[in-house]
Amino acid sequence: MLIVTSNEIPGHRIDAVFGEVMGLTVRSRDIGSQMLAGFRSLGGGELPEMTRALYESRQEVMARMVNEAQQRGANAIVAMRFDTSEMGTNWTEVCAYGTAVYVLPLGEGEPGATGQSIYLTKQPQASQPAQPQQPPAPPVQPAPPAPPQQF
Repeated sequence: MLIVTSNEIPGHRIDAVFGEVMGLTVRSRDIGSQMLAGFRSLGGGELPEMTRALYESRQEVMARMVNEAQQRGANAIVAMRFDTSEMGTNWTEVCAYGTAVYVLPLGEGEPGATGQSIYLTKQPQASQPAQPQQPPAPPVQPAPPAPPQQF
């Protein structure tokens, strides 16, 4: 899935717009990491416990946003943004949002085509949405022989 912060994707044409999608999480900080971060903040510098928590939150909300976009049939998200806010003294809200769209790469000779989009148009599997795999059919078992008939 292509995810960009711009309103357009160079070398691609937006063919369908599915609307806003988002991922959201609210996290509380555990008392241990909060105390450790408090002590570290006295000396200044990065707070690795808080950095890790924020990084994991962003990954989680991105995955939720992508899942929602895929459920709507999108293959890209444009105008993606993060929003973070504090809720109370120990809660942090992290949100990722954008517009779910279906894009088509522009081919050679089309106005606005890029090297990447031309490459993608020459790769049929890359420019087509993935088709779900059908499970193989079970082997056909021969019918058991009929019992002999008595007259």
